[in-house]
Parts: sequence; C-alpha cells; structure tokens
Amino acid sequence: MRESEVRGTNGVVWYLVGSLTVLLFFPKDVATLSILLLSWCDTAASTAGRAWGKYTPRIRKGKSLAGCLAGFVVGAVTAAIFLGWIVPGTPRFQNDPVGGIMWNGRLGFGRGVSGNGRQKSGWGRWIEGGWALGLMSLWTGLVASASEAMDLWGLDDNVVIPVVSAVGVWGLLKVFG
Repeated sequence: MRESEVRGTNGVVWYLVGSLTVLLFFPKDVATLSILLLSWCDTAASTAGRAWGKYTPRIRKGKSLAGCLAGFVVGAVTAAIFLGWIVPGTPRFQNDPVGGIMWNGRLGFGRGVSGNGRQKSGWGRWIEGGWALGLMSLWTGLVASASEAMDLWGLDDNVVIPVVSAVGVWGLLKVFG
C-alpha cells in the first residue's frame, strides 16, 4: 500500500470505480480494452518510471518520460493483441443489451464527394486489416500514455486511466469506425 492509502481510500476501491464506470457506459470491447490498459499500462509506467525515470525528463510530479514511453508501448501492444486477436474471435449475440463490439477492423478517412461537389453519405476511403489495426494500436498507446500522465482534479489514476482511455478509443471509433 502507498502511504496515502494507509489513512485514505485504498487503490483497489478506485480500480473498481474506474472499471465499473467504463463497463456501464461503453461498449464491451472499449470497456475491456480500457480496463486492460489500466492494469497493464499503469504497471509498466510505474515500473519503468521507478527504474529509469531519474534519467529522463519529468512530465509532472511523479511522472517521467520513461514511464510515459513504457505506457505507450505497452498500450499499443495490448491494443494490437486485444483488437487483432481476441475481439475478432468474440461471438456476436443478437439483442445484446451491453452494446456489443465497436471495433470492426477498419477505419474511414475523408468524406466522399460526388461529381457535383455535394457530399456523399459514408466515407471516401477505408483502411483495413493490419494498417487499421496498427493505427488503432498507436492511437490507443498514445491515449493510454496520456491518461496515465494526466492529473484530473486530483482523482486517483485508477479512475482516470480507464475512463480517459475509454473516451479516447470510443471517440476515435465513433468518428472513424
């Protein structure tokens, strides 16, 4: 336990608050990924920050560039494995009350425009497969690293990381998915 947890609220309580929040408000794949980012990126950032943080620039109190880079790499790898291997094998159920799966393996860029200059419905170009997964993984690593480094109103990072990560991943999929 940290010194602050001896007389205050234990980090496990905040872990549950963050996890339940994303499970209640986001699709299953986004919520699960954000919880994985909390468990893996926070640990990687803390471990790397304690080991090598003194050799790298400080981002803010208690956060170093070494920790942020570790969070980025682990976040990108976690997303690649989860979205590239686990989500495609997840069964889709009809009438799923939880919101199902948002990741469909492709991202859209640029609205299509018809010959008369009017905007067509739908996207102009799609990237799919490994390119889409790679871009999504890089974005997820960036969001995970940023969420681990930020301080939102003094909230515990066990709440901030999953919620900010879920908003970032959900937002990208909502706009480009």
